[in-house]
Amino acid sequence: MALDLLGFAVGLVVLVGGAEALIRGATRLALSLGLPPLVVGLTIVAFGTSAPELTVSIGAVLKGQTGLALGNVVGSNIFNVLGVLGLAALVTPLAVERQLIRQEVPVMIGAAVLVLLLSQDGTLGWIDGALLTTLMIGYTTFLVRQARGGGGSAVAPVSSESSPEPSGGATSSGRLRATLWLVAGLAGLALGADTMVQAAVSIARHVGLDEVVIGLTVVAVGTSLPEVASTVVAAARGQRDLAVGNVVGSCLFNLLGVLGPAALFAGRAGLEVPPAVQHFDLWVMLAALAACLPIFFTGREIARWEGALFLLYYAAYTAYLLLRAQAHDALPAYSSVMIGFFVPMTVVTLVVAVSRRAAD
Repeated sequence: MALDLLGFAVGLVVLVGGAEALIRGATRLALSLGLPPLVVGLTIVAFGTSAPELTVSIGAVLKGQTGLALGNVVGSNIFNVLGVLGLAALVTPLAVERQLIRQEVPVMIGAAVLVLLLSQDGTLGWIDGALLTTLMIGYTTFLVRQARGGGGSAVAPVSSESSPEPSGGATSSGRLRATLWLVAGLAGLALGADTMVQAAVSIARHVGLDEVVIGLTVVAVGTSLPEVASTVVAAARGQRDLAVGNVVGSCLFNLLGVLGPAALFAGRAGLEVPPAVQHFDLWVMLAALAACLPIFFTGREIARWEGALFLLYYAAYTAYLLLRAQAHDALPAYSSVMIGFFVPMTVVTLVVAVSRRAAD
């Protein structure tokens, strides 16, 4: 057990380091080739921060651990909204760009609804995966054309801390260094993902938790560390719109660009969607993503109290998962409390916030 925990920790460190190296190398290479920072942010940085989820999910599928792959995506999105945004909002109230409200958040919610509908038969097959992957490619193409056409975008440009000056990487030696960073990042992602998946499955067997719960919790939080770091740091440095854009973009990429390829790699068998995930966790994910729209709308920001509410919800959800995994006797009573207290409290809070916003 101790060796499994050590292996998981080592794999996590290698995975996060690989993601950072991938972002650094790909960003420098793209800028040296003359791509505008905005386009780099829309494509490479969005892919880089979700690369851990992608490599872990595909690695899990190749090892036959499809529950871990699905749990990783669903759990990462729930954690991104409730955990990452909640924590960042506690640092400072987060500003929300109007473009996010009009375009990216509705598209993100629509993608979640699509995944929910595709999962109703209990499987995400290769046709579903092809559809999700095609939509990701199409939407990324649309965003790039929108940015180049001057139409604006929800995703902010790459920050100065995460990208070099274009002139610094334009030389052949600069491109070589960028390529080396890129290769090292890909190698780190592959090695870290493989180590994490093996350790996570072993830990799950030792403690009696199924691979879906491990994917929804420990692996989801671990693969979301790049989003945690970039979002909290951006919030602390006053780049509040960038902090929100990172999370929204990552959630959208997870739904289409991670779940889609994972379903493709699963082949004809597809990704099995357990009843608990189909009837509860996917709905929690959809509710968390949908909660962004009214909260953003009420003041185009996420206030500190809203961030605290998000963190409270994530803690409650995690407690529910642990009780469910153990088939604990307290689960029915806990479920009743969640439905009878948290849901009405959220509805009342949103109604009051919207009413105040309309009055202003």
